[in-house]
Amino acid sequence: MSGSEKYGTVHGVGLGPGAEDLMSVRADRLVRGTRQIAYFRKKGRSGHARRIAQGLLRADAVEIAMEYPVTTEIPLADPRYNACLSDFYAECTDRLLAATRSGEDVVVLCEGDPFFYGSFMHLHSRLSGQIPVEVVPGITGMAGAWNATGVPITWGDDVLTVAMATLPEEELVRRIRDTDALVVMKIGRNLPKLRRAVAAAGREQAAWLVEHAAMPGQSVTRLVDAQEVAPYFSILLIHGQGRRP
Repeated sequence: MSGSEKYGTVHGVGLGPGAEDLMSVRADRLVRGTRQIAYFRKKGRSGHARRIAQGLLRADAVEIAMEYPVTTEIPLADPRYNACLSDFYAECTDRLLAATRSGEDVVVLCEGDPFFYGSFMHLHSRLSGQIPVEVVPGITGMAGAWNATGVPITWGDDVLTVAMATLPEEELVRRIRDTDALVVMKIGRNLPKLRRAVAAAGREQAAWLVEHAAMPGQSVTRLVDAQEVAPYFSILLIHGQGRRP
């Protein structure tokens, strides 16, 4: 960015777990007030972040839809997966740079919190140092999930582990066995593997599956009673049982 150019700011705005009224005041102000709105989505879908913001956008809003080139079509371990996504994030970065070149801000809608396993992190690392970038924190999906159970996730000195169900099964068993409280995300088609890992760790009776936390259709089920298939927005929980007065 040369000294003669004045770029707008890219705001990564955390929308929270899914309910419009769980957004922060700052997030609400930016989403309602900023004309240029960007968001990630799968091809052919509206995108969850865009659905949360439905009804909040200005009448003259310019929408910048960033469509993932792959989701599950290529295995994570395949070098093509990272290469494909790297090109995608580079392209998105260029689009946001172009959108801010006139000095106008852009809001990037982010599910949950932008810095917690979110796609916006990959744009932030590419944009930082080139143009102004700011982040608005959001309530995470896992916070929505454990509040849906009505039970605290941690007590006293409990250690909380956050793991991805995409991990190898033996790694999941170790993580589940070695922690007090547990959150597992990115379940989907990994549910059978996760079930086996929870059982192998001896914690099957303590595990809960929360689907669509803080969204329409929210459900809270003991893992032993859950269906064999979990939707994308599913989180497994094991509550800590630590020290308390």
